[in-house]
Amino acid sequence: MKRFLSIILTLSLLFSFAVPINAAGHVEITVFHVNDVHSRVAEYNNFGFAKIATVVNEARTAGDHVLLLDAGDSFHGQTFATISKGASIARLMNLMKFDALTTGNHDFNYGQARLLELQAETNFPLLAANVIKADNSMLLDDYVIKEFEGVKVAIFGLATPETTYKTHPDNVEGLTFEDPTVTAQRMVDLLTPMADIIVCLGHIGNQGMYTSEAIATAVDGIDLFVDAHSHSIYGEGSGMVVNDTLIVQTSDYAKNLGKVTLSYMDGTVTSSATLLTTEDAASIVPNPDVLALMETVNAENEVITSAVVGTTTIDLQGERSFVRTGETNLGNLIAEAMLDASGADLAITNGGGIRASIPTGDITQGDIISVLPFGNYVITKSVMGSDIRSILEVGISDYPTEKGAFPHIAGMTIKFDSNLPVGSKLTEVMIGDELLDDTKTYVLATNDFLGAGGDEYTALANYPILGEFAALDEVLVSYMKENGTEKATVTGRIAAVEPVVVEEPVVVPPVVVPPVVTPPVVEAPVVYIVKSGDVLWRIAKAYGFTWQELSEFNQLKNPHLIYPGNKILIPSN
Repeated sequence: MKRFLSIILTLSLLFSFAVPINAAGHVEITVFHVNDVHSRVAEYNNFGFAKIATVVNEARTAGDHVLLLDAGDSFHGQTFATISKGASIARLMNLMKFDALTTGNHDFNYGQARLLELQAETNFPLLAANVIKADNSMLLDDYVIKEFEGVKVAIFGLATPETTYKTHPDNVEGLTFEDPTVTAQRMVDLLTPMADIIVCLGHIGNQGMYTSEAIATAVDGIDLFVDAHSHSIYGEGSGMVVNDTLIVQTSDYAKNLGKVTLSYMDGTVTSSATLLTTEDAASIVPNPDVLALMETVNAENEVITSAVVGTTTIDLQGERSFVRTGETNLGNLIAEAMLDASGADLAITNGGGIRASIPTGDITQGDIISVLPFGNYVITKSVMGSDIRSILEVGISDYPTEKGAFPHIAGMTIKFDSNLPVGSKLTEVMIGDELLDDTKTYVLATNDFLGAGGDEYTALANYPILGEFAALDEVLVSYMKENGTEKATVTGRIAAVEPVVVEEPVVVPPVVVPPVVTPPVVEAPVVYIVKSGDVLWRIAKAYGFTWQELSEFNQLKNPHLIYPGNKILIPSN
């Protein structure tokens, strides 16, 4: 009898694994998703969280099965979030009824203890299946399962291993970020018997050692990969399919809303994606409850953020695409402030630490916090010239591609040739009026993030701290109060140079004079003379062009470097 029951049980178990978890009819699930919001929850490019809430709530009211997911980098960024160390974002996401978030590298910026506090404050799980503590336990949840009409959807989270050097090392002390491909395979093996649909919520991106595409290629069984980190859009919003996995991403800053339709039918999952954009958002009415909460948070913050700490007669450039690829007036101002406060020989800070621009007019404490939200402080280290050269090579290694490690400097100038091999691009480094001496020791002012080896400036990590100074935002405010924004100019201290090409003599053939043809009269372009403080994007905007169009028309080698007296040709039409 026992043997008979054993056979029945065995057959039952075999049968249970041979059919889907749910063999019912057609079930459709709508997945709304955002990524890399960086606390920019206010309306941006016609979207923002209030309009996102309207779209999502309309779908819920219509009876749709809805998931609302965030692929990370939301708790940190602007003053809206940083003053409360992410609590304001947690309140907002709770109100909007998010279902899950995976942690981005910037979500660790307040430290892992604060991240756990934020987990306790949210009504949804923070997921990171590949983040392991020193005792081999999970820092956060690894997955969550949602059920719709019997169809089970498993969602697991992946954090980028780049977090180990893209947040302050103290924030991830004692944590291991496992290979996301290995973790993804482990999670699919775990979840396949438990769920009908598997969703990876990954802060991975499409650049570097680990990519969402590589994970999807290596791991079978992921139905949907909601991606982040690279601030990208895949397939113009329709996503890309890799190994039967649909991979989607919405760019950044809540300016778009991703929408994926998952259809389940008799064990088969199909999917389609679209992107709700600026044009779609134009006619959407913002959700009043979300607007009210944002206004409440802003009112709470205003006591701090409204204090005027300086003034500027020019726009101070801190946009991502500029500070991660070249010298800007704001980057120079920050570096000069660090040099002045520390008395060092030179100063280096990273473009990835500059998070916003400052418009012409009064500069408030809120502006400063938005520009420098990380709470880093200025330190000095006594560093060999060879290691200064090494970290500069790291900073320029990806040029002209954006890189957070791109250096902003004071007390020095550099020239480099981007066509040379990685690690050997520098052609000249001047400290003051002298060439960098690899065998000499220099006093370097930097921020504590870079000083600890962050952003791959690993050569700095082993040097002891020589001196500690005020927080970077305080250093900048003090410098502006004393010196104004006079040093906020682009000086050419960072220059990308082209190699000198020696051409062979060319034999000129006899000139054949063609018939004279009278060309049509073409209106001459306008000549604009660059003034102090000008940047190309602002000139382009004034004449109705993009900075890319002006750069191409003028054949600029580096559109980020224009100087007073330069002539910029403006097309006539």
